[in-house]
Amino acid sequence: MHRFPALPAPGALIDTHCHLDAPELAPMLSAVLERARAAGVGQILVPAVRADTFDAAAAMRRDHGCWIGFGLHPIYLERHLDEHLEQLERALREQRPEAVGEIGLDFYLPELDPARQEALFVEQLKLARKYALPVVLHVRRSVDRVLKHLREQRVERGIAHAFNGSPQQADAMLRQGMKLGFGGAMTYSGSQRIRRLAATLPLSGLVLETDAPDIRPEFAQDRPNEPAHLAAFSAQLAELRGLPETALRQALYRNSLEALGIAG
Repeated sequence: MHRFPALPAPGALIDTHCHLDAPELAPMLSAVLERARAAGVGQILVPAVRADTFDAAAAMRRDHGCWIGFGLHPIYLERHLDEHLEQLERALREQRPEAVGEIGLDFYLPELDPARQEALFVEQLKLARKYALPVVLHVRRSVDRVLKHLREQRVERGIAHAFNGSPQQADAMLRQGMKLGFGGAMTYSGSQRIRRLAATLPLSGLVLETDAPDIRPEFAQDRPNEPAHLAAFSAQLAELRGLPETALRQALYRNSLEALGIAG
């Protein structure tokens, strides 16, 4: 089975957010990885979302060479226990993942208590700072509050996944040291705001992601998203920005390494 190198070849596509350990992908994982390799994907970051998924993410590193993150995702707020923060710190200390994540805030789902979310988020930011790790952020309808906590905890490296904020919020994220993740949403002709952001924000602030198996692109709405689709996302972004795709991929490669603090 295909194994990713710790440092992908220069210019390779890097999927900076992919739930490769998701049950939907398990029956076809070998084929998914082979299609990714054939599409030019050189590395995949797999962020865990609950304490009971840390082992599955770790297995992606062990078995396939993937980069990984450990975090407690806000949408699973009711399932997170105080002891899970202890498990998270132990995993960060002993396994040294590439990132703390997926963590953040979700103000879209009304059943998720904002105060409890923020308390959990702050504790995880403290761990990211303690272990000098970048963060992989969930920022749905919560960019301003996420920024507030990043500033207060002095966390200055990471990725705001599936970014869909305003140009002003994008600028603030970039000034805080974050890169902004773009993916399948760019492929929808109706996603004009995301397309404008992807076309006009500084290229140095962008990275590509799939969020597989979620955020299915327009051309594959009938099946789970997967890392091989990065090739189409790269072509879409090159078209939006009017750039040669080779030059774009080189820039995205550098951005991805920089976001995660990986020496190239």
